[in-house]
Amino acid sequence: MLNIRGFARDGIATTSLAIGVLFGTAGLPHILMRFLTVRDERAARLSVFYATCLIGLFFIMLLPIGFGSISLLRDASRHLAPDGSVLGGTNMVAIHLAEIVGGSALMGFVTAVAFATILAVVCGLLIAGASAATNDLIAGLRGRPLDERSKLITVRFTAAILGVIAVVLAIAFEGQNVAYLIAMATSIAASANFPLLILAIYWPRLSTAGALAGGAFGLLSSVTLTVMGPTVWTKVLGLGLAPFPYDSPAILTVPAAFLVCFVVSILKRPVMDLASVDLVN
Repeated sequence: MLNIRGFARDGIATTSLAIGVLFGTAGLPHILMRFLTVRDERAARLSVFYATCLIGLFFIMLLPIGFGSISLLRDASRHLAPDGSVLGGTNMVAIHLAEIVGGSALMGFVTAVAFATILAVVCGLLIAGASAATNDLIAGLRGRPLDERSKLITVRFTAAILGVIAVVLAIAFEGQNVAYLIAMATSIAASANFPLLILAIYWPRLSTAGALAGGAFGLLSSVTLTVMGPTVWTKVLGLGLAPFPYDSPAILTVPAAFLVCFVVSILKRPVMDLASVDLVN
């Protein structure tokens, strides 16, 4: 019987993967940018609406593409290696499926769309990372905004550093399924960004200290547990049996990040100045 479970090996792993993909999409930097690069609230709502529709369409397409690949590729010998694996690796499944269904024309179209999508996502992440480092991290450490010339230099330098890091990580994860890389990114985003986004919208008592503590805890815990998971610890680093049994830690790190935001916000809330309050007898 064909095993299609991948790295979702049991109920807990599947639930953790679903939490990361579901909530992490809203926390991805190039999605959050849609709130900050628009003219007004109406444009923001339209931007988020279109993004949500496109993201939903993408996830719906996973069903026919996934099961179509299982049905058509397993008997297509010219797309399979002698050992039964897919030629070019599992990341080439959609390309092979496109050729089977629509010939060279559809395969070329899907390849072009995949390349354009990858380029757009990489550009969006570089812009988001460079902007955050310039306007938030460096300006926050300095205590004042950067001038235009310093901002431009910082953006270019940060983008170059992020590009080098991305290339190094791409080489290290070259043989991994792109589905795992997406799950890894969404799991980290769900842990670090999603709790802050939801609490900032729906819980007025969220404090700056709570947001910083929760975001930092979610980021560090999700990255640490991801590295300690089977794919990175065993397959990429080759360190033997993984200390953490699941590739996606979202089932633990997302609730923990919410809890840290809540507890720190309650403990660090501003103390009311009784002298400025009008007491009525």
